[in-house]
Amino acid sequence: MPTIFSRIINGEIPCYKIAEDENYFAFLDISPLAKGHTLVVPKAETDYIFDLDDKTISGMMVFAKSVALAIDKAVECKRVGVAVVGLEVPHAHIHLIPLISDAINFSQPKLKLAGEELEKIAADIRAKL
Repeated sequence: MPTIFSRIINGEIPCYKIAEDENYFAFLDISPLAKGHTLVVPKAETDYIFDLDDKTISGMMVFAKSVALAIDKAVECKRVGVAVVGLEVPHAHIHLIPLISDAINFSQPKLKLAGEELEKIAADIRAKL
């Protein structure tokens, strides 16, 4: 059965898409740690990030870099942090998180943002790509 991320990529589940190319997909996290928190995933479904071949993992980082630079321009933050964590979704992914403080804390309460606000954030980031 496809992962939730594959279903998002295939358009079966709606998302707030930031960017896409033939190999990678970026979309807003709907339970973000900060406004602009974005997930970057390879389109090829692979559970563990370090099982990706070198070309895919390096390409994903280059793709993530362009998204992170756009986030940094669109969202007020000190910089954009990157993290690879969690086992909730068996599909390799990178978190790009605008840093308000000096650390990423995944145990902090998640933001609850309305769909209209998420769409505006996504549009602001897309405009900076």
